[in-house]
This record gives sequence, C-alpha cells and structure tokens, in this order.
Amino acid sequence: MNALVEARPEQARPGQARSGQARSGQARPAPARPGQAPGRLAPTALALLESARQGLANAEGETSPGGRYVAAHLAALRAAAAIVAARPAAGTGRRRGPRSVWELLPKVEPALAEWAAFFAAGAGKRAAAEAGLPRAVSSREADDLLRDAETFLSLAEEALGMPAQPALPLRSVG
Repeated sequence: MNALVEARPEQARPGQARSGQARSGQARPAPARPGQAPGRLAPTALALLESARQGLANAEGETSPGGRYVAAHLAALRAAAAIVAARPAAGTGRRRGPRSVWELLPKVEPALAEWAAFFAAGAGKRAAAEAGLPRAVSSREADDLLRDAETFLSLAEEALGMPAQPALPLRSVG
C-alpha cells in the first residue's frame, strides 16, 4: 500500500528532483536582486526566517501528527512571508484587500510557484488539524510535510541569498 501511495503523481513534491541540492549544501548562490545587496535583508524578513526555523524545530518535537503538521505548515508560511516581505511585488498594495502569501509568492519569486501551490493546497488540512479533528492528518503526512517544509525553508533562504543553514538533525534509529 505504501508503495502505491508513493508512486501517485499527485503525491510528488514540488522541486523533488532538486530537493537534494538544498539539503546537501550544494545549492548555488542566489543572484542579487536589483536594489538589494546580497545578504542584506530587512529585519522583518530575517525575523520571519528565524521564526520559520524555530517552527521547524518545534514541529520536530511535536508528538501528535496534527501538531507536527500544523507547526511545519506554519514554518513554511513564515518562510514564504519572508520572501514576500523582502521583495514586495508591484501592484500588491492594499487596494485589492488581503491576499494569501501563497498567492503573492509566485509573483515575487516565480521559481517557487509550485511550492506555493503545494502549501496552499495543504491549508485546509492544516485548519482541520488546528481544529483538533482526530484523523485530519496521519503520522506519515505530518512527517512528509515536515521534510517538505525544511526543504522549502532552505530554498527560501537560498532565494534570499542567505547562507545555508544546517538541516534539522534526523532522529536516530535504534
């Protein structure tokens, strides 16, 4: 059964073929953006990245699948918000009303559009887990999302020209 779940195309993660690059520290440096010196980010963006990294650490320590899923999803949300805060897109003023960070991310960082769609699709599941629905997420789904959020955070840091952060330690077996 697990092999069938893994083989379904809709279960594939965005950038799956590239995810090993971000984890192995082999990521290429991000190009500097016009008007932004490499490595110079607004304090808000830096705080959001730090909050995202802390959220991943909290997710790792969660014992319930729902709690792990929620913490990982919120960490990814904060990483996306850091990019949006660092690179406000033209035409994203308040005239149109509030918009999801997952809608704004592809406009300011098109390379992460698939990730934005992936995490946007998981928002309903996160809401169900936050509401305490007992079967909202399985342990496997929570673990998968935690790994995906970690990869996404590494890609977000790379996109912002931040030095690579070490991956969270994996739980030892045995």
